[in-house]
Parts: sequence; C-alpha cells; structure tokens
Amino acid sequence: MNALDGAAGPAALLAVAADPNRLALLRVLAGGTTCVCRLQEQIPIAPNLLSYHLKVLREAGLISAARRGRWIDYSLNDSALRRLHAALPAVPDDEPSPR
Repeated sequence: MNALDGAAGPAALLAVAADPNRLALLRVLAGGTTCVCRLQEQIPIAPNLLSYHLKVLREAGLISAARRGRWIDYSLNDSALRRLHAALPAVPDDEPSPR
C-alpha cells in the first residue's frame, strides 16, 4: 500500500502536485513529452532536485519516463489530470457554483 491509497489518497495526490517545482514540471509536461535535458533548461533548480521531484511525480503515478539512449523522456500520464481533478472537492448538485 502506498501513500496515495485509502482516505488520504486525494490529499496526498494534491500535496504532491502543490509543490511549486512539481507544479512547474506538470505544466511543462502538459505540453507534451519532454526530454530531461529540456526540463533542466526550463525549471531553474539543481539537477539533483529535479531528479527528486521527477521521482516523486513518477511514484505518484502522474508522469512516466522512457529511456532514449542516455536521455530520459518524461510525459504526463493519460490519467494524471483526471486524477487531480477527481481529488478536488466537488460542488454538490443542489448548490449553485460560485461566480
């Protein structure tokens, strides 16, 4: 059982995405598969921190990695945005949505 299972799952998933560096990575990857070399150019953090944040996102099931020679391409998993949306609280049907 991992940290994203059970009742704490939605909160844990949102906590993973709430980190500013990981949110920036998700935004970049929402644009399509990106090589780690391009991520290093776009996210101004140390390479070891970039690796750490990518690992956290992979373990949460939000992104996937594919090795291409000595580089790794990262992409947003097909279910990532759906899972993040599902983790947010829903507005009950009988309440008007805020404007």
